[in-house]
Amino acid sequence: MYGLVNQAVQGLVVSRYGEETWQEIRSRAGIETDVFLSMEPYDDAITYGLVGAASEVLEIEPESVLFAFGEYWVLETAKKSYAELMEAAGSTLPEFLGNLDQLHSRLQATFPNLSPPSFRVEMQEPGSLRLHYYSEREGLEPFVAGLVSGLGTYFGVPVEAMQVPLEQTDGGDHAEFIVRYGSGPG
Repeated sequence: MYGLVNQAVQGLVVSRYGEETWQEIRSRAGIETDVFLSMEPYDDAITYGLVGAASEVLEIEPESVLFAFGEYWVLETAKKSYAELMEAAGSTLPEFLGNLDQLHSRLQATFPNLSPPSFRVEMQEPGSLRLHYYSEREGLEPFVAGLVSGLGTYFGVPVEAMQVPLEQTDGGDHAEFIVRYGSGPG
């Protein structure tokens, strides 16, 4: 993952828990550098290590760390760093989710080693869609749920993303979410 991702993890921790907590997480993860270069690729193990260390230090499940990071990514990092791309990707939650692959394609011009996930949207009844998530990285489904939650806030609509149990999906090569949005989830 690029340094921008690790910078965002740092930003989330510092904004919610302070610099001292970040330093403890960084130390526990075995990260010696004080600065992540946003345009530099880093081994995925660094990011996973930061999530694991944050889970231990904050005494919360890794899934909760990833969910919070997904929300933070949309509402802080992406909104500030990629505002024009976000606006171009859509004016509604379903439109935006349906354009995620195109958004990632545009980012690959800036980040040539980017290995983004892929998404496919199936519209269901009004206010509901099925989001298919394909990634070579394992265990990031809570991050995707956090992204969807953050997008709900971004678009000003209530949203709920529930991961579909594997035995109820159309294949074991990806994760699926039922996303309810609009007048009130669930």
